[in-house]
Formats: sequence, structure tokens, C-alpha cells
Amino acid sequence: MSQVRDVVDVIARALSDEPHEVKVVETEQHGSILVELFVSPVDLGRVIGRQGRTAAALRTLVAATAERTGVRATLEIRETLPA
Repeated sequence: MSQVRDVVDVIARALSDEPHEVKVVETEQHGSILVELFVSPVDLGRVIGRQGRTAAALRTLVAATAERTGVRATLEIRETLPA
């Protein structure tokens, strides 16, 4: 698990009312890392925040962590589909 994925996982679980529903998937695309954060529909608004401020802060942390480790990374926030 990379540091970028760890940062997203820890923060998303702390923000979430249903931390067991949080899933972080990391894939490499075109020389950069794509981090996908899946949260329950209940927590989607909480993770995005008012006017997207929380999501923007998460993306800033992802970029800073990625730069520190010498890679490029982006964050996508997605809703988990009900089973």
C-alpha cells in the first residue's frame, strides 16, 4: 500500500459515519497514480463537503503526499453501489 492510499484511507474513515463502507483503490495510469475513493451514499456529502471544500482539501493532501514520494497522483471520489 502506498503512502498516498494510506492518507486517503485514514482521512476518509475518520470523516465517515460508516467507515466499514470506505474502500480505496489505487491504479497506475499513464505514469501517474489514480486513487479512487468509494464511500457509502450516506457519507458522500460529508466527504465532498460544502462547496467541495473537503474534497479539495483531500486532493491537496493527495498531491502533496504524492510529490513527497516522487509520483503524480489524482483523487476521484465515487459512490459505492448498493449490493
